[in-house]
Amino acid sequence: MTRLIRTVVAFALSLACVAALPGAANATVYAQIEGTGSTWSELIVQQWIADVDANGMKVVYTGGGSTKGRKDFAQDSTDFAISEIPYQGTDEQGQADTSNGRDYAYLPIVAGGTAFTYQLKIGGELVRNLRLSGETIAKIFTNKITNWNDPAITKDNNGRKFPSMPIKPVVRSDGSGTTAQFTTWMDHEYPSIWRPYFGQSGLTSYYPKNGGQMISQAGSDQVMNTIKGFAGNGTIGYVEYSYPLNADYPVVKVLNKAGYFVEPTQYNTAVALTRAKINQDKSSQLYLTQILDDVYTNPDPRAYPISSYSYMIIPTGDDDPRMTTAKRQTLADFMYYSLCSGQTKAGPYGYSPLPLNLVQAGFDQIAKLKKADGAVDLTDRDVKSCNNPTFDGKNLSHNVLAEKAPQPAACDKVGAGPCGTATGTNQPSTDENTGGGEGGGATGGDTGGSDGAGGPAAAGDAPTAIDPDTGLPVAGDATTSSGEAVYANPTELVANRAVDQRTFGWLAVLELCALVLLPGFYVAALRRRRATKAGGRP
Repeated sequence: MTRLIRTVVAFALSLACVAALPGAANATVYAQIEGTGSTWSELIVQQWIADVDANGMKVVYTGGGSTKGRKDFAQDSTDFAISEIPYQGTDEQGQADTSNGRDYAYLPIVAGGTAFTYQLKIGGELVRNLRLSGETIAKIFTNKITNWNDPAITKDNNGRKFPSMPIKPVVRSDGSGTTAQFTTWMDHEYPSIWRPYFGQSGLTSYYPKNGGQMISQAGSDQVMNTIKGFAGNGTIGYVEYSYPLNADYPVVKVLNKAGYFVEPTQYNTAVALTRAKINQDKSSQLYLTQILDDVYTNPDPRAYPISSYSYMIIPTGDDDPRMTTAKRQTLADFMYYSLCSGQTKAGPYGYSPLPLNLVQAGFDQIAKLKKADGAVDLTDRDVKSCNNPTFDGKNLSHNVLAEKAPQPAACDKVGAGPCGTATGTNQPSTDENTGGGEGGGATGGDTGGSDGAGGPAAAGDAPTAIDPDTGLPVAGDATTSSGEAVYANPTELVANRAVDQRTFGWLAVLELCALVLLPGFYVAALRRRRATKAGGRP
């Protein structure tokens, strides 16, 4: 009888412990969701998928390019898509580019910079500090500049000459949002170069291969693999910054409107996108989509000109043929993680976290899932609980990354340098880390190099950014009084988060239950073992 009472008590306590856990009374039910689309943002998306798997969320994402993502979504083949550009209505090939009647909404998920990674070796050593103007880049990708010893490249590198070697541009062969963003930039900034090559104005998702030594590859990963491959010397291609960062490969420092050559670190991208115009018309199907004209011409010395956002396309119809309550719940919770805690991984992976206004707008789009299905649970989803490195816990109107982004090094300015530090390291180039800014150029990761012309960079600090509207210095100096660079610390930007308090509260409940239950289970097991031994004696 005593043993029965103890068993009943232990069982009751077990039920009490389970009931104390969050959501135990109404456990969240998830179902696997599937998506295709952008390879530009695929690396960070795959990381988010791995992160939420432990919570029971099964998300499958297979890339394939933005065009494929939009088409698969329109054909009801997937539960979501990811694309750098919205549906075009009719694409540049005259084919329909619509959702085919499926209700949807755009949801920004991450920011980043389209980088130009390359393989250029001198004496067997990889050059890691190449600089190019936008005009030079446009001419390379339209076959107007075809050799690495071209005078325009020498000029961009302040007189540093490269050996005679054919340039082999690597472009995308599939329908690509990266291609669309790149060609949008060329069409806006260098129409006299791009349009004669393309044969018309506007963007394209399918890069036209018009002769020369151009190489076509499907997907950002294959572009990267081609460039870093054994036969890759002389190649240059366009991918999201995360790919060369992951491959430990250099990227081009691109000339911005302030006259500085910069790479697409999370800081330079965040600064550039402060000038992005976001469609605010909630009645429009294009709500939250981006207009980047002012990003291309941002006058801040830190701004990387080819910066943009990537978008998820989510189904919002209450009669959507693929969606169930469990799928909508999975999609909602996956995106809640991605917009909040997931953004802390954006910078280390070569992307840039979303600013507050887009995260808040993202929550508004997620709410459409609940509007379609009232059973979707969206409780405790508050922007203030987000551990996002662009947020300031005391002032949510501040973008911490943009305000604390370091100023570029003096040797990154036109007519100086080039700086001797390597690119593709995810570290901003500042006067503190340029090692004096020797002009020879970094090869093989060193600060020295061969075939260098030029010499020490011009002395002096990079100028403070000036707001063209007010004429005043931009707030948020990038250095301390000691001259050391200031970096955002994602783990200290949001104080007193309720989610942390709840988490530690649950842990305390579990520990208490373990202290109460485990001794009883141990004693019961020990008695059973003794009884078994006694019963087995002759």
